[in-house]
Amino acid sequence: QVQLVESGGGLVQPGGSLRLSCAASGSIFNPNVMGWYRQAPGKERELVATLNTGGTTNYADFVKGRFTISRDNAKNTVYLQMNSLKPEDTAEYYCIYRSRSNGPYWGKGTLVTVSS
Repeated sequence: QVQLVESGGGLVQPGGSLRLSCAASGSIFNPNVMGWYRQAPGKERELVATLNTGGTTNYADFVKGRFTISRDNAKNTVYLQMNSLKPEDTAEYYCIYRSRSNGPYWGKGTLVTVSS
């Protein structure tokens, strides 16, 4: 089992920034992929960004140039720096972990609200 604990969500004005964090613990295998998905009310969950232990990233087109994913492999923690936030970025943001040996596992989510 892998436990994922997210933090960093909140209320921010349009154009503002937030940084999400997700710490993984438990049966962590390398190599692995960690990242973020989001789900807005009434919509399906969608990919935001992922990053593997080798450093390869995958971003959704709608966040390119605004969001940056990074990780600390020693701490099994992934981060999502979100800049130039828009109201349409409002959603529950979920952390994901998966490896060849186990997963995927999901965090419980952290709410991001972009509103003036």
